[in-house]
Amino acid sequence: MTIIPAASLVAVPWKNGGGITREIAAGPPGASLDAFAWRLSVADVSSDGAFSAFPGVDRALVLLDGAGMLLAEAGGREHRLKEPLAMARFAGETPIHASLIDGPTRDFNVMARRDRARMSVCVRRAGHHELAQAHDVTFVYCASGSLTIASADGTRAMLYPGDTARIERTCIVEAAGDAAWLCIGIEERRA
Repeated sequence: MTIIPAASLVAVPWKNGGGITREIAAGPPGASLDAFAWRLSVADVSSDGAFSAFPGVDRALVLLDGAGMLLAEAGGREHRLKEPLAMARFAGETPIHASLIDGPTRDFNVMARRDRARMSVCVRRAGHHELAQAHDVTFVYCASGSLTIASADGTRAMLYPGDTARIERTCIVEAAGDAAWLCIGIEERRA
């Protein structure tokens, strides 16, 4: 397993310049915003505004911190993220305007280019979870509390809020009390 500490993430401007994002991982590694097959990141949203357009990309957004936001699609559909760990899924080419409910938010984002990858994102809470390596790439993101990850070879790691682990094989995730985490699976499409 590979640990990606929150403190190692570098803040960069959004594609449209309207906020800050911190890339956690991308495939292929180092790919630009126009060339990735998939991408995981955390974004700080400090004001209302339009989302960057990513044609051909499926997106999932999970509210991590803040009072929330409303995402209004141009066609009238609205996603209401009003509590931590609320999730919205939408197409990257869909024009979306975000309205903050009461101040800044922090969001977890997963993007997968439809012709190159598929993604799954699920929210998990406290407990004992066996996590099988069922995808080409699997990540565990600690949203709150702390997690212990143990692999069959005896390797153990602790994750704290904002830390991510890239999982290479089946492992056990122990999440205590108020812990919450995201499990992200990526399937890369073969040509």
